[in-house]
Amino acid sequence: MILRIMSYNTQHCLNCMTGRIDFGAFAKVVADLGADIAGLQEIRSLGTDEKEYADQTGKLAELTGFNGYFAKAISFGGTEPYGNALLSRYPILSAQTILIPDPEPRMYKGYYETRCVLKAELDVPGGLTVLVSHFGLNPDEQENAVKTVESLITGSRTILMGDFNVKPDDMLLKPIREKLFDTAAAFSVWDTGLSFPSWKPDRKIDYIFTSKDISVTGAEIPACVVSDHRPYIADAVI
Repeated sequence: MILRIMSYNTQHCLNCMTGRIDFGAFAKVVADLGADIAGLQEIRSLGTDEKEYADQTGKLAELTGFNGYFAKAISFGGTEPYGNALLSRYPILSAQTILIPDPEPRMYKGYYETRCVLKAELDVPGGLTVLVSHFGLNPDEQENAVKTVESLITGSRTILMGDFNVKPDDMLLKPIREKLFDTAAAFSVWDTGLSFPSWKPDRKIDYIFTSKDISVTGAEIPACVVSDHRPYIADAVI
């Protein structure tokens, strides 16, 4: 069974070309790239009076015909839920939100934000665990994120994806690489592998990892300029 996996930081569904919230454009990216499972970061949900910040996961699920789950990390202003989401062509058997512990004390002067990991079990033959996360900007936040993700990688048939805010040569990723396969190894020779910013990418901070019992037949970061990140796709045989 071949599944096309997508990781995509949506910048709360803001179309960077128009400066407007644009659910149709983001749903079109999912459809046009043929994704079966999409892990999304920077998604808003219910809790605000602004219509564009309604149930964004529900809006995208409706437009794509997929199943959806929203994982709240924080509430902006105490009222506006914000976090990660999962869209799946296949039924979501169970899903949960695991908060990443905030560093105490904070060791850096940068912006801190509570993050989370979305963990879901999908109804595909043989089962599949999907983890979606968005790591913080500071090294101590990222260290806590890696430890949290490591604790959730407990078996086979697992996919981990998200915006990790670290470059591929960062040793922070070593524990993840020891457990999982980095699908970037399947990029074609002409793929730059750069994902941010979408209009002129100069770094790779988005990732898809799979457990080593999953075969990856290809991976790509398409030259798609809708969000401020480019989407990342990988084809996996489970």
